[in-house]
Amino acid sequence: MKKKIMMSLFMVVTLLLGACSIGNDDSGTVDKDKVYKVGIDVTYPPFEYKDGDTYKGIDIDLINAIAKDQDFKIEFEAMDFGGIIPALQAKQLDIAIAGMSITPERKKIVDFSDPYFEAGLILVVKEDENTIKSVNDLKGKKVAVKKGTTGAKYATDNADKLGIEVTQFNDSPAMFQEVKNGNAAALIEDYPVISYANKQQNLGLKLVGDRLNGDNYGIAVLKGENEELLKKINKGLANLRESGEYDKIVDTYLK
Repeated sequence: MKKKIMMSLFMVVTLLLGACSIGNDDSGTVDKDKVYKVGIDVTYPPFEYKDGDTYKGIDIDLINAIAKDQDFKIEFEAMDFGGIIPALQAKQLDIAIAGMSITPERKKIVDFSDPYFEAGLILVVKEDENTIKSVNDLKGKKVAVKKGTTGAKYATDNADKLGIEVTQFNDSPAMFQEVKNGNAAALIEDYPVISYANKQQNLGLKLVGDRLNGDNYGIAVLKGENEELLKKINKGLANLRESGEYDKIVDTYLK
């Protein structure tokens, strides 16, 4: 009888331990002790930039606020924009927030959060340039873009149609300088980024024509990975919008 009782107790304990081990499985869960690495591009104000030794911008404040709201730890990894998705694929990053437009091509590689900002591309020329008013005036001219961006994709996809030569740069300042120096007739950039940069830095550039598209920015994780983390990001973003904290963050940089 005692043997039967002991055997029954053993089976109960085994089942309980098994249930505990299933509940503590790290797959698909957010580890509160883990520090999640976030890829950023600090040549992209007002979304990301470096002020001394401090990272600032809409994206920086937003992901910090989401992490605080959802109780997980993050650490920033600054790199060229074009290297962020490859770093996610190599699992060197867990999260990417870098003014990254949600596109069908990127959605094949990453899973995006709910959109957090409506941007769109715009054509930019020198301040004293009066002959270029839209992309239809670019035939036979050189256009500067930043590698890996939707501006670069738009320019390369439409190069033959528009009759343009596309020159790509690793960072925004080099791209701006190319147009300012007259080495390129125009550049294509995200509207809020170039609008902010032109006002803050007096770049000697001006925005012309209508927005070329209506991009939305999203926060990315590697496709099929970190599903629970992405849920937390979306929940945190929703909470920030509801509380008004999201508007405060955006208004800090764009008003």
